[in-house]
Amino acid sequence: MTSTIAPVRHPAPVTIARVRVPDAARMRALRLEMLADSPLAFLETVADAAARPHEDFRAQIAHNIRSGLAVQFVAVEDGRFVGHAGGIVLASDRRVTVIFAVYVTPRLRGTGLVGELIEAVARWSRDERRPELMLEVVTGNDRAVRAYERLGFRDTGIRVPHPTLPGLTELQMRRRA
Repeated sequence: MTSTIAPVRHPAPVTIARVRVPDAARMRALRLEMLADSPLAFLETVADAAARPHEDFRAQIAHNIRSGLAVQFVAVEDGRFVGHAGGIVLASDRRVTVIFAVYVTPRLRGTGLVGELIEAVARWSRDERRPELMLEVVTGNDRAVRAYERLGFRDTGIRVPHPTLPGLTELQMRRRA
């Protein structure tokens, strides 16, 4: 069951695009912004990401494209990346796409942009014949949970330890692609 997305109210024209290898520098800049803004939401620290060479970002993007098992979409405003959502095949169930690294720059939160990014991943998942989406969000991040619920995700009741921060848990949410 997919939900209806509210009309988008962007202050400037924003487009959704698939990440390509030439986008590595802008993707690195967005990744550093994501980690600085929301350090508990992602699996590396801003210091670790900043220390990674530019070539690592290029190589990861190229690998995702070649493998066909992962995709990244970005929101672009005036040439700048202002949002991101990725999808990767769940290793234990190839019918499921795991949504990862969802982010919208603070100035554009509440504009419907997160829904556009998630829907881009959902279209890719459906095109690849994966009918279900799954994501995990840090327990207590109520704003994110509410946003995902508005997009049709439901709490599965499953809780897992945060992969990098002992003591934190994440809740699992799922919906049809």
